Amino acid sequence: MIPPPELIRTASPRVACDGAGEIEPALGHPRVWLQIDESGYVDCGYCDRRFVLIGGPADGADHAALPDHGDGAGK
Repeated sequence: MIPPPELIRTASPRVACDGAGEIEPALGHPRVWLQIDESGYVDCGYCDRRFVLIGGPADGADHAALPDHGDGAGK
């Protein structure tokens, strides 16, 4: 497996993703709300960003070895 395009560590198990970053938000995707479950991470179904719960089981893991774990748009 290849690592996700972008990894974002967060203190909240519920996150929003709109694909915006260093580009204008209009060039992103519709805002989706994602829920991190007991795996400790979730991937955005639109842009493949991976959100990792700080202190969770996936924090500090080798993310190239973890399977995709989508919620929201990809489901």
